[in-house]
Amino acid sequence: MRDLSLGDVVYINGPVVTGRDDVHIRALEYLDEGKPVPNCLEGAVVYHCGPIMRKMDSGRYSVVAAGPTTSARMNSLEPRFIREFGIRAIIGKGGMSQEVAEAMKEVGCVYLAATGGAAVSLAEGLSTVTGSEWEDLGMPETMWKFETNRLGPLVVAMDSKGNSLYEQVRNGLKREY
Repeated sequence: MRDLSLGDVVYINGPVVTGRDDVHIRALEYLDEGKPVPNCLEGAVVYHCGPIMRKMDSGRYSVVAAGPTTSARMNSLEPRFIREFGIRAIIGKGGMSQEVAEAMKEVGCVYLAATGGAAVSLAEGLSTVTGSEWEDLGMPETMWKFETNRLGPLVVAMDSKGNSLYEQVRNGLKREY
């Protein structure tokens, strides 16, 4: 991850877990309470996504749509989450705060921007549902576990060096006005 630079286009192959607000909250609460946290979070690629899932006759799930959710919703939780679990990449839309960028720099994590409105196309990259955690949270908040095959394209929008495309745009706009 430390070799990736702003603007690089990547595709993910391998394990990815979804995690929105409730997954972050529960995982951190479990840590605080000394309860076991799913080991799939260690060194994970976390997709800020509440996928639409279909339960098949076999009892297994398949993904129907998997668009990114707005990552800024997790700004208050993400720095600790990154540090506690050694998160290597976050997939989402809209970017994250400077505090998150600092945690990413410490751990060697990147933020990968996914295109909003491309939920069905992105779902194609989530080739296999390998499990789930905390289904009691409801379908969009469940931590879904996937094996991916060319999930993307994703753009490195925040790198592990503290650089952010979002900050570059904001700074450019400030100079314009």
